[in-house]
Amino acid sequence: MSGSAIVVGAGVGGLTAAIALDRRGWDVRVYERAYSMEAAGAGLALGPNALTALDSIGLGETVRGLSALQGEAGIQRRNGRWLSRTSAEVAEERFGNPTVVLHRAALLDTLESAVPDGAITLGAEATLVEPEFGRVVFADGTSAKADLVVGADGLRSAIRAQIFPEHPGTAYAGVTSWRIVVNRPTSEVLATETWGRGKVFGTAVLADGRIYCYATATAPAGERAADEKAELARQFAGWHDPIPALIDAADTVLRTDIHCLARPLGRLSSGKVVLLGDAAHAMTPNLGQGACQAIEDAVVLGQYAEKPGGLMLYSAERAKRTAMVAKRSRRITDLTSVSNPVGVAARDTAMWLAGRLGPNLVLRQMEPVFNWRPPA
Repeated sequence: MSGSAIVVGAGVGGLTAAIALDRRGWDVRVYERAYSMEAAGAGLALGPNALTALDSIGLGETVRGLSALQGEAGIQRRNGRWLSRTSAEVAEERFGNPTVVLHRAALLDTLESAVPDGAITLGAEATLVEPEFGRVVFADGTSAKADLVVGADGLRSAIRAQIFPEHPGTAYAGVTSWRIVVNRPTSEVLATETWGRGKVFGTAVLADGRIYCYATATAPAGERAADEKAELARQFAGWHDPIPALIDAADTVLRTDIHCLARPLGRLSSGKVVLLGDAAHAMTPNLGQGACQAIEDAVVLGQYAEKPGGLMLYSAERAKRTAMVAKRSRRITDLTSVSNPVGVAARDTAMWLAGRLGPNLVLRQMEPVFNWRPPA
């Protein structure tokens, strides 16, 4: 037995960490503040790097079975003309894995089923952590102690705020988002993003045939509409088919402002405590790497945790990599937020010219993100 571990948070990163540590012989307990494991959200993308990480803990094939491979993909203008395009087949040939899309609930159910029976405690909100002792205190006054504490408690992590009180926390990224899942329409739907003036509308096909759609637009923080479906339709009125039909088919529209860390953390550990996932490096969603980086974190932690100085190795390696990925993602956020007509024209022209040079140029830009392998 390698030791005992407490994981605070039962999201994608926390559950994957529990699995990775369990398979290395750790006695793992997971504490989740929610009173049920019902998953909020809609779809999520897992890039080649996330599938590589899941393969290393024996879950890659299971997740592929829950996913839809995305065929032709790319970026379009609001009138439907292509700016750049590629395909899942080309990407898989280059990176060894495709990008797949699945419902967040399906992924969480799969991860939960791989955690040891009885290891998850619900309704346990962590309010205090003592890094030097590996002790966590919960809102009901109870506490737990372990050789390792994993802070996977999300965007507004209480553990991050305690061990790095000087850090400013999260900041609004300047864009709000909408998410919907709808039945497949009669017309073909591709895995695309459409970029307009300060707006994006993306579509992806889920394994069950439904369509996951996400949209973003620049907006003041906290702004809300009385009818979010009507607001979404207004924001994307006049965009190419099948966008209006997809919005019209929506039953539920989820709206969330996008927040990310105000600045990267210089390190991800303190004493017996480490951070992973959004608690460590909350980033904008434009690269689809939030869950992917959390999964990478978990796999690397599982490999390093029992080594001498392993938590410092984990901290140094993951802080550097996730800062790079977050910076690239924020760069795309800034590009999609351009609303000045001259700036939009310049952006679209540059993307069109890059696309004319072939899909390999576009994919090559993703090599630092997708070409990841677990440490030996």
